[in-house]
Amino acid sequence: MPREVSPISAGLGCRCPNCGEGPVFKSYLGFAPSCSACGADFSKADSGDGPAFFVMFLVGILVTPPVLLVQIMFDPPVWVHIVLWTPVIIGMSVWLLRPFKSILFALQWKNHAEEAQWESTGTHGK
Repeated sequence: MPREVSPISAGLGCRCPNCGEGPVFKSYLGFAPSCSACGADFSKADSGDGPAFFVMFLVGILVTPPVLLVQIMFDPPVWVHIVLWTPVIIGMSVWLLRPFKSILFALQWKNHAEEAQWESTGTHGK
C-alpha cells in the first residue's frame, strides 16, 4: 500500500505530490513534465497566480513592521528605505515563490482540483 504524502511536506521540499521523491520542477519555476521517481504526469500542473498572491501578502506582513520600526527609530530619508528594503523584498519573494508554488500544486494534486469546465446538459430554457 503506497504511503500518504503530505502536500505541505512535499510542497516545502519541492517534491512530487504523488510519491514525495522526485523533483516537481525542471527549472526555477517551470514544472517538470512528469515525476522522475514514480512517473506521475505533471502536464496539467497550474497553480496560476495563487503563489504570487500569497508570497506578496506574506512578505508585506513580514517587512512592514521592520520598515516602520526603522522609520520611527532613525527617520531616514526615503532613498535609504529604497536601498535597504528593495533587496529584502525581492530576496524574500524569490526565496518563497518556489515552495509556495509547489505547495499549491501539491494541494491541487491531493484534492484532484482542476480547471472548471462547463458541461451543457441540453436542458437550459425548458
